[in-house]
Amino acid sequence: MTTPFPFTAVVGQDDLRLALLLNAVSPAVGGVLVRGEKGTAKSTAVRALSALLPQVAVVPGCRFSCDPASPDPGCPDGPHESGEGAERPARMVELPVGASEDRLVGALDIERALAEGVKAFEPGLLAEAHRGILYVDEVNLLHDHLVDLLLDAAAMGASYVEREGVSVRHAARFLLVGTMNPEEGELRPQLLDRFGLTVEVAASREPEQRVEVVRRRLAYDDDPAAFAARWAGEEAAVRQRIVAARELLPQVRLGDGALRQIAATCAAFEVDGMRADIVMARTATALAAWAGRTDVLAEDVRQAALLALPHRRRRNPFDAPGLDEEKLDETLEQFSGESPDDDPGPDGPGGGGGQPAPDSGPQGDGTGDARPEAGEGGQPQASGGREQSAVRAAEPFRAKALTVPGVGEGAAGRRSRARTEHGRTTGARRPRGALTKLHLAATVQAAAPHQRARGRSGPGLVVRRDDLRQAVREGREGNLVLFVVDASGSMAARQRMSAVKGAVLSLLLDAYQRRDKVGLVTFRGSGAEVALPPTSSVDAAAARLESLPTGGRTPLAAGLLKAHEVLRVERLRDPARRALVVVVTDGRATGGPEPVALAGRAARLFAAEQLASVVVDCESGPVRLGLAGQLAGELGGTAVTLDELRADSIAGLVRDVQGTSRRAA
Repeated sequence: MTTPFPFTAVVGQDDLRLALLLNAVSPAVGGVLVRGEKGTAKSTAVRALSALLPQVAVVPGCRFSCDPASPDPGCPDGPHESGEGAERPARMVELPVGASEDRLVGALDIERALAEGVKAFEPGLLAEAHRGILYVDEVNLLHDHLVDLLLDAAAMGASYVEREGVSVRHAARFLLVGTMNPEEGELRPQLLDRFGLTVEVAASREPEQRVEVVRRRLAYDDDPAAFAARWAGEEAAVRQRIVAARELLPQVRLGDGALRQIAATCAAFEVDGMRADIVMARTATALAAWAGRTDVLAEDVRQAALLALPHRRRRNPFDAPGLDEEKLDETLEQFSGESPDDDPGPDGPGGGGGQPAPDSGPQGDGTGDARPEAGEGGQPQASGGREQSAVRAAEPFRAKALTVPGVGEGAAGRRSRARTEHGRTTGARRPRGALTKLHLAATVQAAAPHQRARGRSGPGLVVRRDDLRQAVREGREGNLVLFVVDASGSMAARQRMSAVKGAVLSLLLDAYQRRDKVGLVTFRGSGAEVALPPTSSVDAAAARLESLPTGGRTPLAAGLLKAHEVLRVERLRDPARRALVVVVTDGRATGGPEPVALAGRAARLFAAEQLASVVVDCESGPVRLGLAGQLAGELGGTAVTLDELRADSIAGLVRDVQGTSRRAA
C-alpha cells in the first residue's frame, strides 16, 4: 500500500488545511470545494486527510459500513443486531470524472427484479464512501446529473436507487471534497451553493517557501516511509486534536450575539437563501471546538464568513470570487455589542480557531486574482490602419438561443437536441453493453410471446437477456461555440466595438448557462490568431475579449481558415461534440490579393462540411452593403443583426442555425 504524503508536511495552504480539518471535526459543515491552479497540492492535501481520521467501527460483512452501535434499520444487507464490530481505517473513495451513474449510486439487477422480485443490488461509490471521504477531482468537469446525485446524497445522508418501481435505500454520510481548476470551467451557482466551504489556493510567490515545498517533495519521493515516519508525531497530535474536537463539539454554545453577527453578515453580502447562515453557524461552532473552546467568538464568525461566503456571492461566471474584508469587519463590529452572551474576547486572531495543525510554512496566498478591467485607453484613431486600445464591453443582455440542427450524441448540456442518458423517452433499442435505463413496456412486449414456450407457470414474467430493451432518451447537449471576431479597423469605432463586445459577452454568458465549450479566434491586420483554444472556462474567454485591441486591415479569409483548423483539431479530441461557429463581422474583406474571393473559398469549406454557423452582422450606418449576409450564404448559415440577438426583441425569436442541408436525426 502506498504511503500517503503527511498532512502536516504540506507547506502553507493554511485555509485549505483548516477547511478540511473543520469538516473532519463536523461533517455537517457540508464539505469543501478547493479552487486553484494546477500544482498547488490540492489533491495531496485531500488524500493526506484520510490518514488523520479516526478508525471506523463497522458491522462485519456489511457492504454499507453500518455502525454496530446503531445499525441502519433499512440497510440492504440488514437487519443487523447491535453489538461489537470490527474496526477499519476511514476510507477515501475517489470518483472519476468519467464515472457512470451506476458506478456512483450502485446498480440493480433488472432481470432478476422482474423475474424473481429480488432486489439484487450492487453497491456503488456512495456506499463505499459512507463514514469516510468522497473525493471528486476536477468536479467542474463531472456531468451535471452526477453532481446533482452526489450533492443530494450528501445533503440527505442517504442514497436512493429507483428503477421501474424497484427501489433501494442505504445510508451515505461522507465528507465531500471537490477540487477544480477554474481555467477549465466553473460550476453552476446552484451547485457551488451546495458545498459548505470553498477555499482558493495558489502557489506561493515566496522563494523560501517554494524551496521548502521542493525539498519536502523530493525527500518524500526518495523514501516515502522514512519521510512519513519523521512526521508521525505531528500526525498523531492532529489526529488526537480531531478526536478531542469531535467530543467537545456538542458542548459548544452558539450565543445570540454570534447568531446576529452571522445573520447580519449574510444579509450585508446579499447571499441567496438561508444555506449560508446555517453553514456559517456550523463552521463557527466547529472552529470553537477546534480551538478547544465551548463559546463561539467573533473571530470564529469572521473566519467562518471567509470560508463560507465567497463562492455564494457570484452572480455570473464573470464575477471574481472573493469577499470585501473591510466590509466584513465593519459588519461584525456593528453587531459586536448586540448581546452580553457573546464576548468577542481579546483583539486579534490569537484565541480563535483560525489556524490548523502546526506547520513550518507561512500562510499561502488564498485569494484568486480578479480579472483586470480593460481601461478606456486613448482617443480613437482617425485611421483604421492603426491599432487602438481595448474598449470596454457594453452591458450584456439575455441572448436568443442558437442551436445546431439535427440530433447529436455529445456531452450533456442545454443547447441542441441530442440522445442522452437523461431526458424524455422517445423509443427503445437493444442494449449495447450494460443496461442502464430499462424501457419496461418494450421489455414486456418482447418477452410476452415466449412465455408459453419458456414454461411459465407462476405469476412472475420469464425474462431473458434478449428481451431487455434500453430506453432511448432525448435531451440536450452542450456544443463547442467557436467565436470568430473581426477586430480590424472597419470595426474600430468605439461605440460600435463596445456593442460588439457586449453582444459576444452575452453569447458567452448564454454558453456558460448551456454548458458549452467555447473558443475565440480573432483576425485583424495581416492575420488571425487563436486568442483562446476551446475550453469550458467562459470567464477566460471574457477576459481575452475584454482586452482585445482593434485596428488594421480585415483578413477575413485568415480568420475563417484559422477557425476551420481549430475545429479540425477539436474533432480529433472530442468527435461527439458538435460545433457552432459564430462569426462576428461586418463582412468586409481587405488586405492581400483577391481578399473577397479568398474569403468566399474559405467560407465554402464550412458549407461543404455542413458546419453550423451564424454571422452576427455588425454593419451600421444608413447605407448597408449586405456583405455579412453574403458571407452567411457562402457559409451555409444564417445572418442576424446585433439587435436580433436579443431574446426579448421582436426579431429575436428562437430558430435553429440553418445548414446547407439538415443532418439526419
